[in-house]
Amino acid sequence: MSEILRLAPAFKDYLWGGQILRKKYNISDMDKVAESWVFSTHKDGQSTVVGGSLDGKTLSEAVALMGEKALGKKAAEFEMFPQMIKIIDAEQSLSIQVHPSDEYALENEGQYGKTEMWYILGAKEGAGIYYGVKKETTKQELEEAIKNNTIEDVLCFQPCKAGECYFIPSGTIHAIGAGLLIAEVQQNSNVTYRVYDFGRVGVDGKPRELHIEQAVRVSNLTPMKKEQDKIAKVFENCRETLLSTCPYFEAVKIEVNGEYAFTPQDSFVCVFIIDGQGNINGEQFAQYDTFFVPADMGKVTLKGNFTAILSHTPGN
Repeated sequence: MSEILRLAPAFKDYLWGGQILRKKYNISDMDKVAESWVFSTHKDGQSTVVGGSLDGKTLSEAVALMGEKALGKKAAEFEMFPQMIKIIDAEQSLSIQVHPSDEYALENEGQYGKTEMWYILGAKEGAGIYYGVKKETTKQELEEAIKNNTIEDVLCFQPCKAGECYFIPSGTIHAIGAGLLIAEVQQNSNVTYRVYDFGRVGVDGKPRELHIEQAVRVSNLTPMKKEQDKIAKVFENCRETLLSTCPYFEAVKIEVNGEYAFTPQDSFVCVFIIDGQGNINGEQFAQYDTFFVPADMGKVTLKGNFTAILSHTPGN
């Protein structure tokens, strides 16, 4: 019998991380927490089921036990589980980086490439992102800018504020700036080619590895097109906004004061609570709680005063 799975995240302590997630999750054995992988089947960090008949199983183990009906036929089209969701706390800027396409990553890395979406949970004054090139750039110009430490001059800088959303296709050179708290919906991948790291060193005291050759090869050097404004659908108890869609994920923000119901269609649904509190089919939730809803679950009802991201797989 299908059941909704409450998930506990895996945590990452990368050097640029901060204290927001460490305090939120009451983590005492890490000095900083950079990322909380709230919805993940990736080998580098799996979410874990909390409660129910599958308590203690990793999400990948639970999905395997529940079978393809729980995954849904659209998600089952993919060779590997299609998506993951993280919370990112950037006390310092992340490295300037790029993710490859599926074709390149599957051939060279044995996993998917990485298209992603960022929803800004919080932003300090002046915080922003690097997001694609300012103008048409050749691979030679990019390589020279990296080697001359002038890569920041080549890229667009976009100031950010809470509630904004950015879609980052694979091949887009990008970086999350200091002072941002972000929910990231992405392909199920951990392939990153680091372009520039602001002269930092790792815990071993040595500069962190760069991947200039691969980055130049996979980067899209045409300026990004401006995204259209998001249009919300307003219902009696809810505002519903389509944030981003691609073959691997479609993410919708819901702002609910009362009751909201949905029935999964051919794909599991991830429910990630941005803020507020309530219950899902009677089970209580609060900020950053995350749930796997099987594709064959039937009608699901959320009640409360909350904002959430619902993410499913639309398929190819």
